Amino acid sequence: MRKNWYLCVLFSYVLLIGCQNNQVFNQSHALRKDGWHKDSIASFKIPVLDSLKKYNVFFNIRNSNTYAFSNLYIIAQLNYPNGKQKVDTLQYLMAKPNGEWLGIGATSIKESKLWYLNQFQFKENGVYTITVQQAMRTNGSSKGIVNLEGITDIGIEIQKPNEYP
Repeated sequence: MRKNWYLCVLFSYVLLIGCQNNQVFNQSHALRKDGWHKDSIASFKIPVLDSLKKYNVFFNIRNSNTYAFSNLYIIAQLNYPNGKQKVDTLQYLMAKPNGEWLGIGATSIKESKLWYLNQFQFKENGVYTITVQQAMRTNGSSKGIVNLEGITDIGIEIQKPNEYP
């Protein structure tokens, strides 16, 4: 009897989570096995979205235990349909001070969902493109790391903001 109760609770939880999916776009790219090359640019074409609505945009980053840093610098570029560009250099924390990864996952691969654009309106009609490249370097060096090991995938996720507080 107790086992059935747990299964009922688990099923209800999965159903509740499934009904609250605000995701409108999700795409990811696997990176090379030898690392994320400094000249490798991940590109995402965003489908035409409702120009009157606001959306939250996230980067989904997967890293393995071979990732040697507690943070990640990336250069993100938002290309508008009219040719306008918005370029940002962003830093994200990937680990706690004790070295524990901040991402989720039960194996040696952790996935981090990182904010990029909050309440953003895709006002212009047409296809937007978001590009991402790594911008990591070691302390005291002006040259970037050629192959950043340990980052396995980079992705974009776009969600409708929650309508309920």
